[in-house]
Amino acid sequence: MSFSSEVKKELSHHMSSARHCQIAELAAIISLCGKISISVNDEYAIRIHTENVSVARKSFTLLKKTFNIKTEISVRRNRNVDNNVYSVVVKEHGDARKVLEATKLIDEHGDIYENLSIVNNMVIMQECCKRAFIRGAFLTTGSISDPEKFYHFEIVCTTMAKAEQLQKIIKFFEIDAKIVERKRHFVVYIKEGSGIVDILNVMEAHVALMNLENVRILKEMRNSVNRKVNCETANLKKTVSASVKQIEDIKYIKDTVGLSALSEGLEEIAMLRLDNPEASLKELGSMLNPPVGKSGVNHRLRKICDIADGLKN
Repeated sequence: MSFSSEVKKELSHHMSSARHCQIAELAAIISLCGKISISVNDEYAIRIHTENVSVARKSFTLLKKTFNIKTEISVRRNRNVDNNVYSVVVKEHGDARKVLEATKLIDEHGDIYENLSIVNNMVIMQECCKRAFIRGAFLTTGSISDPEKFYHFEIVCTTMAKAEQLQKIIKFFEIDAKIVERKRHFVVYIKEGSGIVDILNVMEAHVALMNLENVRILKEMRNSVNRKVNCETANLKKTVSASVKQIEDIKYIKDTVGLSALSEGLEEIAMLRLDNPEASLKELGSMLNPPVGKSGVNHRLRKICDIADGLKN
């Protein structure tokens, strides 16, 4: 099971205790994947179509628990993409009207808002209802990437108005959400790992949040170790390159004018470097009598290199 499916499965079993939050979550589901049909007798019916069993389960549970109404569930096999399509249907006009009025998806005259708009919807005024709405929206058209690979959270909306409303709700919780148009749809997305942790907390997906945090900690540890290894490797290469250059210069002086032409201090460090090609500057300094610090050793070796460069020129 993918990480996204695990999150949705957890959210499908989460039930808000307050009825107004249940209505807010149902409003998101109907707005993003519901359809309203009107018969010739002006009777309403609600149909929620989804390929995710978690959405079907949550829709059925919310309708039953919140409104105590009868719903029908059907399953159809989609052979084109080899998966199931679930339909949750409220056929009774009175029941459908009761749901639409509670979710504020129709006005007082019984007219359905364009595209089942949730813009400025009264059911999402409270903070707890905003949480429930985001939870329903993610369940319906959301997805989240495997955090082992990269961080990406998104919810797909059919109109820019819905995307902007959802972005506004998410930003209420001080989470940076952006919108991008993709194939005539509008995607509200979050890219930062910390932002995804926050949105999981907002939706109350606490198990998924802990799993994501564990992955983030491991990735941070790996990245930290890699940075240290890379730094140490770079320093080692730098030390080795410097040592090779120093030994070449010392040998050049030895073959031309002889090391005895150097001052006593420079000759001593030159001999030590030839005998200890892999030693660090600190280690070379400790071998001198009296011992010399790292900067003192570096100064002497630089003078030797300058002498060698002068001889070459």
